[in-house]
Amino acid sequence: MKYPTIAINRALTILLIILAINSSTQAGEPATMAPAGSTTPARGTLFQWSSNVTGGPDLNEPLVTDRPDFTEASVTVGKGVAQIELGYTYIDSDGSDVHSLGEPLLRYGILEDWLELRLAIFPQTESGERGFSDLYFGFKIALTPQEGLLPEMALIPQTFVPTGSNAFSSNGWEPGINWIYAWQINGFISTAGSTQINRRFEDSGDDFLRLAQSWTIAFTLTEKVGAYTEWFALFPTGSGDNDNEHYFNGGLTYLINNNIQADIRAGWGLNEAAEDFFIGAGLSVRFQ
Repeated sequence: MKYPTIAINRALTILLIILAINSSTQAGEPATMAPAGSTTPARGTLFQWSSNVTGGPDLNEPLVTDRPDFTEASVTVGKGVAQIELGYTYIDSDGSDVHSLGEPLLRYGILEDWLELRLAIFPQTESGERGFSDLYFGFKIALTPQEGLLPEMALIPQTFVPTGSNAFSSNGWEPGINWIYAWQINGFISTAGSTQINRRFEDSGDDFLRLAQSWTIAFTLTEKVGAYTEWFALFPTGSGDNDNEHYFNGGLTYLINNNIQADIRAGWGLNEAAEDFFIGAGLSVRFQ
């Protein structure tokens, strides 16, 4: 893409921030509360395992973020609620340094508590080249709440749109889908996994499918401090240029207040095809 596309991406980033700030004037009730005079709880998920558990976002509780692990959260932000998740990542890959600064992900609840719009653009620097990644666009659908051994689940139809800078664009649409499943074991530990498949492109321009699998374990250390460990892997199919990649990472989160959370993370590639090392930090803010 030419430089006008970079300007458009910057304008989109500003627009996302404006939308999130405007949403802070909209007050939301927790999804698990019933409207006044009603005996039926508001539905926070598209489906329910039974009529006894409704699930969904609870705006009286701390925000739930997609950062900093690879596995996305299995809950949506709630109707009329905006959440911006920002970050920085440094990647060391065979001596090549990659910097991703900003990483703005906008999550905005639309229509119902169980549906959120997702937009992201990642500014990047690699080997002296600066620009923007392709625009990420998707929807998160909260499918079910957890009920005993039955998991809390969400589904994310998503795509990358070829709008990025020449050095960082795939020059093609990359649709995919991400299925997330999670369990809260007790007040100290929770676990979740994700399975996704996405279209990707080789340097030659040929496309292939890439399966991604992850599993994470999270710990509540104090009321404000959390930690996690995670394995994730990428499995290309139909690609002659890409091999399987396996990673291990972990990190900490710090809850500044119910609507603001900071995080740090670090990870390592577990095989030769994987990136060598990455480290990052971020900040997530919820506007109700």
